[in-house]
Amino acid sequence: MSGDHLDDRSAVVEPSKPRLLEILGPGLVTGASDDDPSGIATYSQAGSQFGYIVSWTLILTYPLMVAVQMISARIGRTTGRGLAGSMAQCYPRWVGVSVTVPLLLANVINLGADLGAMGDAAHLLINGNPLIYVAAFGVICVLFQVLLKYKRYVAVLKWLSLALLSYIATLFVVHVDWSNFTRGLLLPTFKADPNYWSMIVAIFGTTISPYLFFWQASQEAEDLKEKPREEALVKHPQEAKRAETRITLDTLIGMAASNIVALAIMTTTAATLNEAGATNIESSVDAAKAIEPLAGHFAKIIFATGIIGTGLLAVPVLAGSAAYAIGEAARWKVGLSREPSEAKAFYTTLGLATAVGMLLN
Repeated sequence: MSGDHLDDRSAVVEPSKPRLLEILGPGLVTGASDDDPSGIATYSQAGSQFGYIVSWTLILTYPLMVAVQMISARIGRTTGRGLAGSMAQCYPRWVGVSVTVPLLLANVINLGADLGAMGDAAHLLINGNPLIYVAAFGVICVLFQVLLKYKRYVAVLKWLSLALLSYIATLFVVHVDWSNFTRGLLLPTFKADPNYWSMIVAIFGTTISPYLFFWQASQEAEDLKEKPREEALVKHPQEAKRAETRITLDTLIGMAASNIVALAIMTTTAATLNEAGATNIESSVDAAKAIEPLAGHFAKIIFATGIIGTGLLAVPVLAGSAAYAIGEAARWKVGLSREPSEAKAFYTTLGLATAVGMLLN
């Protein structure tokens, strides 16, 4: 993809739009992509198995998420490179590749699970063959990245983040015990139950994921290519104050959105599935199915629709972060702002990661 040169405002919004839309960018998209279908499954399992008492983990993970994502973003903005690109400046190529190959493998498995959940969600909504939907969603995600200009593609990702609102909406169609909710959110519970602590670890692993580090750093570096009046801070340190203010607000809001939605999912499943004793939830689609008899057909629809929307956001981020990491470590030309002919290896990695994820289903 190629990007049009803009002024020093956001690469994906027009100058006439509100200032907040200029601030929100890599941090918002990164936070929203954290609530992918696999993450939704984890939060659904947490709420259905343990009710409200695991909610406190999301308060604890928030500052940790903000800290690590802010560091990643600042590295990208300061150096003009992603995390792997910065490592490549300091270490031999084999070091970077050995670090990023496991990321690629994990991302492929994750996006395969996400595509599978999206296919099952589409089947739940409109019937049909889930595998056809998996293939269709995979192709759509790749075409978005290849055919759309960078600034338009990032705008699409921002709009897709609105899919997260579907999980906020479910709170209005279920009965929440707000007393137990508040207690679970503010008072940590400690249990002598291995399954409970396994779930705590799963929540931490879901909210703080390595691919998010690589994506946000790479997008900060990518955005610089769309802003000809701005340079990496290592070259123009006088821009640091303005850049760090934007990164801080973008990351705070993005990570807050991520955890608020995670909390909404936990709360919805706690108020419905846990209260009804339906604790055997294996996937996000299982949660959508189980919610219907307890909270109604509308709750199932918005829950399943959210799976598809968040998947359309998360799958490109998973494939893209892997391609950025591998490409930067191998010192290829990388970037969604480049035409495919300029960065063949980068786009090939992106496409293959998505294709293998599709085949895993």
